[in-house]
Amino acid sequence: MAAIAALQAYSSGDSNSDDSDSDTKEETKPVSVTHLTPLEKGETVRSLQSRFRLNAAPIVESKESVDTVQHIDPTKKEVMYNPQYDQMFAPQVGPVNPFKTRQQIAAKNTLAGYAEPAHYNAFTFETQRRTFTSYGYALDPTVDGRGLEGSQYVGKVETAEETDGRTVFESTKARVGDKRKKVKASDPSDIDGYEGPWAKYVDEKRNVKPSAEEQEELDEILAKRNKRGRQTDEKPGEEKTTLHIKDAYDYQGRSYLHIPQDLEVDLRADEPPEKCYIPKKHIHTWTGHTKGVAAIRLFPKSGHLLLSCGMDTKIKIWEFYNERRVLRTFLGHKQAVRDACFNNDGTKFLSAGYDKYIKLWDTETGQCISRFTNRKVPYCIKFNPDEEKQNLFVAGMSDKKIIQWDVNSGEIVQEYDRHLGAVNTITFVDDSRRFVSTSDDKSLRVWEWDIPVDFKYIAEPSMHSMPSVTLSPNGKWLGCQSMDNQIVIFSAQNRFKLNRKKIFKGHMVAGYACQVDFSPDMSYVVSGDADGKLNVWDWKSTKLYSKLKAHDGVCIGCIWHLHETSKVITCGWDGLIKLWD
Repeated sequence: MAAIAALQAYSSGDSNSDDSDSDTKEETKPVSVTHLTPLEKGETVRSLQSRFRLNAAPIVESKESVDTVQHIDPTKKEVMYNPQYDQMFAPQVGPVNPFKTRQQIAAKNTLAGYAEPAHYNAFTFETQRRTFTSYGYALDPTVDGRGLEGSQYVGKVETAEETDGRTVFESTKARVGDKRKKVKASDPSDIDGYEGPWAKYVDEKRNVKPSAEEQEELDEILAKRNKRGRQTDEKPGEEKTTLHIKDAYDYQGRSYLHIPQDLEVDLRADEPPEKCYIPKKHIHTWTGHTKGVAAIRLFPKSGHLLLSCGMDTKIKIWEFYNERRVLRTFLGHKQAVRDACFNNDGTKFLSAGYDKYIKLWDTETGQCISRFTNRKVPYCIKFNPDEEKQNLFVAGMSDKKIIQWDVNSGEIVQEYDRHLGAVNTITFVDDSRRFVSTSDDKSLRVWEWDIPVDFKYIAEPSMHSMPSVTLSPNGKWLGCQSMDNQIVIFSAQNRFKLNRKKIFKGHMVAGYACQVDFSPDMSYVVSGDADGKLNVWDWKSTKLYSKLKAHDGVCIGCIWHLHETSKVITCGWDGLIKLWD
């Protein structure tokens, strides 16, 4: 304002400059520059201040009316005050983005534009969408002014007509996979009628008693079962034998039990081979069993004969050398044969079958000498290796007992009843004065012969069931096939301590009683596995040296020949017996 006043004074001064005197010039000095002139005589600063007083509220004239509307940002989703109607619906003001098209500037809530919710709400749309997904039809949403809205369908129109256009939220015919509905009684305040999660199904029938016709059928079935059970209890399987060779005796009258002496190997030797080697190739297959082979046993001391127990109820004797023929078949069990065991001289052997019978056979003639049973399934059998006690044998039964029989009298002379599960193996140690048993109760027990109380009980939380146990050739170690896929070694002398340095891993045997064996010189450990492979470990380092694919099914048994450096026999559930060298 001071500048404007100065300009006005300057213009008025110019117009009167010629006519005015010097006195009038002093009077018309602009106020804005008065403070720059020196003070005249008699003037003070206070007199100067009185002339310059500020106007705190000057009169200002507005050129246009003030906008009193509080504008709202159109992009805001929330307003923190109560706007008036005019403010809410006022047109947008401000500069327009010149780089956007009209379509981009337009308000939209979908990619295609702005869709206003009309009569079709979200629930109705979702219902029709689900109905189309499940049943293949939905209401036609087209609105064309013909007045047919809500009566036409798209998709499978025939199905819609059959079901009267029912949606997924309405009851239709039951489909495969639909859940059964339960009776709704979920009010806990109703003490008598509350069923909660235990409510029965709507269409559930709880008939305890069978109808008259069903009862007659059940009586017939039970009568047949009882008759069958009595027959098996009363009559054991009839024993037969078949000789498969013509020359049962040689020119000197010797049978196949005679140990051959025309071989490169001395089968009468007591000492094992000096050094053994890992078997590498398959050289022979014995075929004859129609089902899986459960166990194989070599003839004692010499190993020139091989005994096999089959799940086809047959027991066969084979030649190990020369032509490797099948010599004799023993028939007498009604069900699969589980185990077999020779006596010390090999003239007799025992067989245990799932028909609950143990039978004693003559190896040479094939005659069944006697049979034993206690109405339970025998899982393992062993003759007492002591020469003076060849008339006694023990059997591990399915009823948790170890039964001792006398062959001469045919009677039970002792029972060892301490296990808590079915007995799987029996192994004689310490010059036949003791024997070790393993069971499904995951324990190992050591017994004195003829004393029915175990003097050693080994069971640890980390132990698993051990369904196969083999004594090493030097009589110092017990190789146990553990169900946690490893072979563990126990000392067979005095303390029966677990050797934690000798653990053989790398095979899969969980669930199968695969046999373990040692090489005669204690260099290697061999075992089958569930994949049908023959595994060979080094005894000293416990390293897995080789894996041979031996059988299609489970390789359940393997034996290293007593007098051979690298010959191993395996049997499997494919019904084959194979020789490896």
